[in-house]
Amino acid sequence: MLEICTVDYHTAGEPFRIVTGGVPDLTGSTVLDRRDNAASAEIDRVRRLLVHEPRGHADMYGCFVTPPDDDGASFGAVFFHKDGYSTACGHGTIALGAWAVETGRVDAPPDGEVTIRIDVPSGRVSAIVRTVGGKPRSVRFRNVPAFVQARDVIVDTEAGAVTVGIAYGGAFYASVRADRLGMAVTPGDLPRMIALSRQIRSALDSRQAAEHPADPRLSGIYGVTFYEDLPQPSEGGVHQRSCTVFADGEVDRSPCGSGTSARLALLADEGRLIDATLIHDSVVGTRFFGRVLGTTSAPGRSGYHTEVEGSAFRTGEHRFILDSEDPLGEGFTLR
Repeated sequence: MLEICTVDYHTAGEPFRIVTGGVPDLTGSTVLDRRDNAASAEIDRVRRLLVHEPRGHADMYGCFVTPPDDDGASFGAVFFHKDGYSTACGHGTIALGAWAVETGRVDAPPDGEVTIRIDVPSGRVSAIVRTVGGKPRSVRFRNVPAFVQARDVIVDTEAGAVTVGIAYGGAFYASVRADRLGMAVTPGDLPRMIALSRQIRSALDSRQAAEHPADPRLSGIYGVTFYEDLPQPSEGGVHQRSCTVFADGEVDRSPCGSGTSARLALLADEGRLIDATLIHDSVVGTRFFGRVLGTTSAPGRSGYHTEVEGSAFRTGEHRFILDSEDPLGEGFTLR
């Protein structure tokens, strides 16, 4: 009998399952090493149990909480989804900030802010949690340096040639305007977005278009962001709606935290975000706020300090069971 305990959140509609008990310790001296070692049979069966049906679904997301790389952070996190393990997760970092305050893992004032440093596979990030009446109200996620990898990359798809921009926000994302593919960022176009994302990822990875300059374990296109411009807010800035399809056809219900960071790098590189905010809407109508805090050095190039703000809400606490006689074992997926 296998028993796993979790606390579940959603950040702007995107699920996040935090494993709190029942898992052996992940081995490794850093969180990135622990991500590599999470593919062991003993650990990976837990991932499959929690993201596969009937306990999860094809778009489920979560993490294992681990020790940090050193005393400079409160804890670490190894992120997982239906297809494996990711290097970054902005919506998950926002949820972890809220969880750490709500559970008392990190002391926070009843009214004010607390900064929680978290080690993730792509590096050290921060969750700045704002509390009101002892409850987390919003979280500002400060990422590892974001940078532009390439612009005006032409990719052939079944919808024709499309121009994409590639940027890094803890993982590599390819950004493409939805209207250039005859689509809008709406739920009705999700099947086309999923199909085209697979074609774009495959084409870019075959060219090795997203090689990380410092660590090959951070390479490869993780997600494809389809975006569209919306009317500019009266106070200025940029207003966009996007949908990120990550891994093998998984749809982010939120505007995608690390994907927003990559969008910020591209917009800043275009000169569109000087002392301004990106209002970033999702395919389900939820919202993040993105800001460029300044320039910085990234591996082998210049980059940007970015901040993404959102809110996370607890949806449940669970004790999942795998009966040794259950013929479905760790579950199944239908796509």
